[in-house]
Amino acid sequence: MAQTTGLLTALKVGRLSGKPGMHPDGGGLYLQITKNGASWIYRYMLRGRAREMGLGPLALFGLQEARAKALDARRLRHEGVDPIEARKAARLRERLDEAKAMTFTECAEAYIKAHRAGWRNGKHTAQWEATLATYAKPVMGALPVQAIDTALVLKVIEPLWITKPETASRLRGRIESVLDWATVRGYRAGENPARWRGHIDKLLPARSKVRKVQHHAALP
Repeated sequence: MAQTTGLLTALKVGRLSGKPGMHPDGGGLYLQITKNGASWIYRYMLRGRAREMGLGPLALFGLQEARAKALDARRLRHEGVDPIEARKAARLRERLDEAKAMTFTECAEAYIKAHRAGWRNGKHTAQWEATLATYAKPVMGALPVQAIDTALVLKVIEPLWITKPETASRLRGRIESVLDWATVRGYRAGENPARWRGHIDKLLPARSKVRKVQHHAALP
């Protein structure tokens, strides 16, 4: 109680504005004063390791708001949840929700733009653009990249797997690369539905085992 009363008094008279250090309020809540300003910190132990969770600057959040945030964090700790990891997960969900408008085609264009300088020549770029535009775009180009699943990937590549196995294999690899890029950028989460090993290889035969189509000779 003495710590809390002292902190309240200091806040009211503004005596902490230039004094560096950590000022406790109780329950793991601290007001941290640095040369850059004042901010709220929630300190706690996790598996024997001290952790600090920022709760925002004093200029934006008053004492009561900071206490409410610290209380929420303590409740998570009581349930066995790390509040820092819970906040990261919530922010990731928010980013994924915001990214629902990021379509597969937009991600593909961004991927090609990011890698164009490192590719051998313009022909390689043109091949990427052509295969994705011809085969992938009609099926899933307008869909949110987060919505791309195994069924959609198969819908794109399976019709080509027997008739054009080399094209289908390259197309699968390009879809996989675009989806990996989208995952790293935070536009989607989870396993890559276009990956070959341990996934698509269980659904389609290896390209080397696909028997080439023998066409009948043309009639005279």
